[in-house]
Amino acid sequence: MSSSSSPVHADVVTKRLVLRPWTRSEAIAVLDDTRPSHWADDFPAEGDRVVAGLFEQYPDWLGPYGHRLVIERDSGLVVGSIGLFWPPSEGVLEIGYGIVVSRRGRGYAPEATRALADFALALPDVHTVSADVEESNPASVRVLEKAGFRRWTTEENVVKFRISNPDRDLR
Repeated sequence: MSSSSSPVHADVVTKRLVLRPWTRSEAIAVLDDTRPSHWADDFPAEGDRVVAGLFEQYPDWLGPYGHRLVIERDSGLVVGSIGLFWPPSEGVLEIGYGIVVSRRGRGYAPEATRALADFALALPDVHTVSADVEESNPASVRVLEKAGFRRWTTEENVVKFRISNPDRDLR
């Protein structure tokens, strides 16, 4: 990874969470299995390792519209990650998320997903946020439903969800 750091950008804050952009040093720590004290005991999960490994290939994911760490406001611990797969394609932006096992069942995933979708839908080049989920993952389907996403279509055991800004042209 290069030595340049990503610019500082406003966090997305919810009632219980802070969604803060990753730093290059955090991505390196994940890849090197270095464990800062502000991470939950079971962070990073496998999906976090995959994302950290892709930052070199997709440097925009470290920018203001990319991937973020999910931090509990009460404890200050990193408990997952969530991201926008920047840049948008024809006004559509994909979202992905993951919360560590120790924090599941608390509603963090839908809370974070809705907050980041709202953030994305306020951007000038985005009118829709989408997500693909395997039908065999009902928990993730429920996260999207709770976050206000609607089923759009199903293709080969993958359910496609989306949420749109009603004030924007949906090409």
